[in-house]
Amino acid sequence: MKMFSRLKTLSRAVHEEREHEVEEKLSKYPRIRSEGNSSSISLTVWKKSLLMSCKGFTVIDSYGNLVYRVDNYIGADKDQLTLMDASGNSLITIHRRRKLGLVDNWFVYEGEVGKQRRKKRSNSCKSSEIESPICCVKKHMNILPGNPNNIQAYVYRSDKQCVAFTIEGSYAHRTCKVLDKYKRVVAEIKKKEANTKHVSFGMDIFQLVVQPGFDPAFAMALVLLLDQMFS
Repeated sequence: MKMFSRLKTLSRAVHEEREHEVEEKLSKYPRIRSEGNSSSISLTVWKKSLLMSCKGFTVIDSYGNLVYRVDNYIGADKDQLTLMDASGNSLITIHRRRKLGLVDNWFVYEGEVGKQRRKKRSNSCKSSEIESPICCVKKHMNILPGNPNNIQAYVYRSDKQCVAFTIEGSYAHRTCKVLDKYKRVVAEIKKKEANTKHVSFGMDIFQLVVQPGFDPAFAMALVLLLDQMFS
């Protein structure tokens, strides 16, 4: 926990000029924050669970407060992740659907949605009652030579017909941008810059900058997707 305390102190120092509040209420897709806040949100992402028996992520704001967490127990289903708030409430569930010989699909659901729950619903409920995903994400397969923007993935709306967002850059180097259909940057993954010469951050600690109008929880869900695709 000493590492977490130091991380909180450093985060306050680096972002002390950015004063904002993380919105508690999230709207449905495209999951936007209230329009009253015109400042971007800068979060510190630590690729480590605070629970000893888990792998996951810890996300804190510029004040050093815990905002999001992912606690995936060792040996648990690797094809499903749940993004939680600081209190452990499920916000977003990510489910990977593997296809033999084809590109895998990642589906993003509102709240907590388990495999058994989806299977039970699909067998016993009407089609209108079946849980629908917020969106579908596909990893870009660079078969042909030449990928000047280094596209990482495409985010499709739930009907899989329209690309809502494109992710460009390199997650391995923690330099990614999420662009909407108008090519505007709505979120960005950056390397964490230390404010002291004797502290350096590896790839497990980085920044997630979210622009006004784009939901930070959904942006963090995209981080989890990229980590599954490229780690």
